Amino acid sequence: MTNTVLKYASTFPVVTSTGPRQSGKTTLAKALFSEKPYVSLEDVDVRRFAQDDPRGFLSQYPDGAVLDEAQRVPDLFSYIQTIVDNDGRSGHFIITGSQQFEMLSHISQSLAGRTAHVRLLPFTLQEVYGKRGMNTLSSVGLDEVLFTGFLPRIFDKHIPPSDMNRFYTQTYLERDVRQLLNVRDLSQFEDFLYLCAGRTGQLVNVSAIGDELGLNLKTIKAWLSVLEASYVIKIVYPYHKRITRRVVKTPKLYFLDTGIVSYLLGIQNPEQVTNHPQRGSLFETMIVSEVLKQRWNKGLDDNLYFYRDQKGKALFMQCSEFHSLTENGRAGFPNTSL
Repeated sequence: MTNTVLKYASTFPVVTSTGPRQSGKTTLAKALFSEKPYVSLEDVDVRRFAQDDPRGFLSQYPDGAVLDEAQRVPDLFSYIQTIVDNDGRSGHFIITGSQQFEMLSHISQSLAGRTAHVRLLPFTLQEVYGKRGMNTLSSVGLDEVLFTGFLPRIFDKHIPPSDMNRFYTQTYLERDVRQLLNVRDLSQFEDFLYLCAGRTGQLVNVSAIGDELGLNLKTIKAWLSVLEASYVIKIVYPYHKRITRRVVKTPKLYFLDTGIVSYLLGIQNPEQVTNHPQRGSLFETMIVSEVLKQRWNKGLDDNLYFYRDQKGKALFMQCSEFHSLTENGRAGFPNTSL
């Protein structure tokens, strides 16, 4: 990710970084652009100044700045557009935000063609457990890895994963995401999250979820869309030679962190993962998340699909940059059959 961000900063006047809360966006921006002032628009007084006088606010930073949670003051984007158009320098502003949906909607209006976009998820398996990658699972313990997840503060601050994943779910998913959806019934939204967790790595039947919650199809689709835009889940579509067929077939749902899924499934320690009926789905979830991290860290698109045979067996993931369907229709990750 470091090389990708620096490459973009050398060619684009603005670099925008999005991703879930606590994924390391602020830490990375501060480390790579330590010469620039850091400004958090989460601070009430700073945000009020930016809202009341955006021109005066930005005039404090003639050489640019790192603007954290910039979606909180959407009017800033229009003023940044004027500044970078007149200035012409690359890497002038570094913008971060945890709400992709809001951030990109404002960027598309004001900064289209002027900013590069990077997506940062929590740590990769290699970043946590070293260069041996998948080989570390046998020594560290697959069940412990699946239970712990990859949120950076677990490893940086040595926070017990059960505590970190619980607090993260309560503060980010149940507060921020729910407010974004304007959901008033917390218990109903919690049930929705639990139902989604129970379907990670599986085909997602939107109608079935709606029937269990007593909600219409439109509402469930909207909730899933916001979860995906908030980097909580990823919807992966089945591979088909005809693009129009891909979007109408039933997709699969994956959470982007196994620690969050473990908490939502009620798993309290690594030992419970061993005999859990969704252990295989948790492993598959981790693999899909790892592939997305590797691609996004390189600035690549998802380009990710799944494939099953006619009997519904032998499920494989297909990433078309590295693979193409063979004559018998098989595809998969390098040395990794799911």
